[in-house]
Formats: sequence, structure tokens, C-alpha cells
Amino acid sequence: MKIALLGYGKMGQTIERLAKDRGHEIVYTIKEKIKNYDLSKVDVAIDFSVPDAAFENITTCFEQNIPVISGTTGWLERYDEAVASCKENDGAFIYASNFSLGVNLFFELNKKLAEMMSSFPEYAIGIEEIHHTQKLDAPSGTAITLAEQIMENTDRKGWRLNRAEEGEIPIMAKRIENVPGTHVVSYKSPIDTLKIEHIAHSRDGFALGAIIAAEWIQNKKGVFSMKDVLF
Repeated sequence: MKIALLGYGKMGQTIERLAKDRGHEIVYTIKEKIKNYDLSKVDVAIDFSVPDAAFENITTCFEQNIPVISGTTGWLERYDEAVASCKENDGAFIYASNFSLGVNLFFELNKKLAEMMSSFPEYAIGIEEIHHTQKLDAPSGTAITLAEQIMENTDRKGWRLNRAEEGEIPIMAKRIENVPGTHVVSYKSPIDTLKIEHIAHSRDGFALGAIIAAEWIQNKKGVFSMKDVLF
């Protein structure tokens, strides 16, 4: 499999290392926008770029018939446009706020717990996420996904960074050196507290999940999720 890496920060470099270990070839490591690149020899693009470049990178790939795996966050106000471009160009696309197998299991657990807790309004719901200081966006895409899942299964109507109004979910975002990613969902009452937590020990889990998604999407058309890949 011939891969174009869109974005070549720490995640891109980790993907490069693991992809080579799995026998794949990195054709490009692209730090800027990709309009001027010939992608004809590329089998798949893996996008961990920056929010300002992500949409153009993704849609350019669709126009050149290149499947896209994207983990860039902070651009999702244009996600529906990207989906429309994928369909218009008969492309293939997977976006995930987190590609880690463990996190995707955590997502399923989060949905089930929210459904169970919906009958107990005395519990206040909160989310905390901790990442390295180089992370550009806050809250993390993973934390937003967790909040959206809770909203779908409870009476909560929205989320807010670092504080919340009545009926909203507060997401506390912390930035600490050398933390790959920690997410905690808590339910607190005057009597007790329930918590579920995912702690990443390195970037390898995120990177490997993106590579597995890239392998899976070969010869497919449509818009998919990591749930399609893993379950």
C-alpha cells in the first residue's frame, strides 16, 4: 500500500514508522497543502494535518480518486461539505476523532453507560481530557465525541468548555507535557461517583488504528466510521 501522509508532526512520524513495519511505502510526507502534488501513485492518504489545511487536503484527494483517512480535529464545521465531496466524486472516507482500538471500545462503553444513567438525574455528568501541550485544539475531538454520545442517550442538550449551564456537559481540558491522551467521564451525586477512563500510553495505538483503517478502506466506496472497521 502506497501512502501519502498529510501532516508530518509527531503523529505523522509515528504512522510512518508503523506503516513501514507493516510493509507499506510512504510516497509523500506533506507538511503544506497538497494542491500541487501528483497523487496518481498513491493508494490512500492519511491526514493528520492542521485544521486550516484539512478540508482542502481531503477534498483534493477525493477529486484525484484517493481514499482518505482523517484524524485531524478542529475543522468539523465543514465535515458535511467533505462528505458531499466524497459522494460527488464516488470516493472513500473515514473520519474519526480517535483511531485507537481502546478508545473505540471506550466509545461503546460510554454510550451504554449514558443509556443506563439516563434514569438517574441526580448524577451530574462531566468530562475531563488531558493532552500534551502541543495539541492545538481544545477540547479534544475525542472529548466532543464522548459528549455527543452522552447527549444522544440522556437529556443533556449541549456541552461547554471548562464550565456548563444547566442541562449542559462541562468538558475540562488540560494541557500537560508528554501526555498522549487521557479521557475521563464521570457521574457524580451527593452519595457517590462513577467514572470510566481511557489512558493512552503512547501515540502508537492511534497511529496503528489509522493504518488499519487505511488497509480496510482499499477498494471500497462511501463514508465509513471506525465502528465499520473494527466491529
